[in-house]
Amino acid sequence: MKILIVRHGDPDYTIDSLTEKGWKEAEYLSDRISGLDVKEFYVSPLGRAKDTASRTLEKMGRSAVECQWLREFAPRIMRPDKEEETIVWDWLPQDWTAQENFYQYDKWSDSEILKGGKVKEEYDWVVNGFDALLAEYGYERKGHYYEVKRANNDTIVLFCHFGVGCVLIGHLLGISPMVMWHGFCAAPTSVATIVTEERRKGIAYFRMSAYGDISHLYARGEEPAFAARFCECFDNEDERRD
Repeated sequence: MKILIVRHGDPDYTIDSLTEKGWKEAEYLSDRISGLDVKEFYVSPLGRAKDTASRTLEKMGRSAVECQWLREFAPRIMRPDKEEETIVWDWLPQDWTAQENFYQYDKWSDSEILKGGKVKEEYDWVVNGFDALLAEYGYERKGHYYEVKRANNDTIVLFCHFGVGCVLIGHLLGISPMVMWHGFCAAPTSVATIVTEERRKGIAYFRMSAYGDISHLYARGEEPAFAARFCECFDNEDERRD
């Protein structure tokens, strides 16, 4: 089984849609995805993900299943350096790296700050929804791997968001989402590809063969949007710090 997790195009958060650049990115992405044999499409309920998916779905004459758990990862917390609530997946390096539990898959949520934002509850809701979907395709979670009830070579595509995409991938690979959120970069319309490996009959594990893939943009001479990143050097005035 193959899973493609796609981040939405360059966003205009004020209207929950895409910028002009984002619409171009979505079009270039559709050229790539429409050439695949896709079993099913799944999409976040948020506009920017739906709009990104729309170009591919229109080109293929298909529709997508809307999944509430594919929305952007929603908990808000009181970040150590802030006086107002912020999204959970954007901390300053000097703060989050000071907490060793953030590096551990099974202990990352053991933090009073995260408990205050009910982050683990949201996390469990997301990964339980994801595992229920995988079970529909014949892969049932057992500990840290999956029992194969019905092996297949199906491809599914999930149009969603950076934060929740990291949660899904971290769940499959046993990586703390804090590490994913701060150490991985998914530019708008980038694609992560994750494939099952069934080396012994009935036992499957997922392996990521690509992350942040924007080859469809380079093929059209389109520079990736900077929306996924922060300044390379602090004095780079045209690059964001927060």
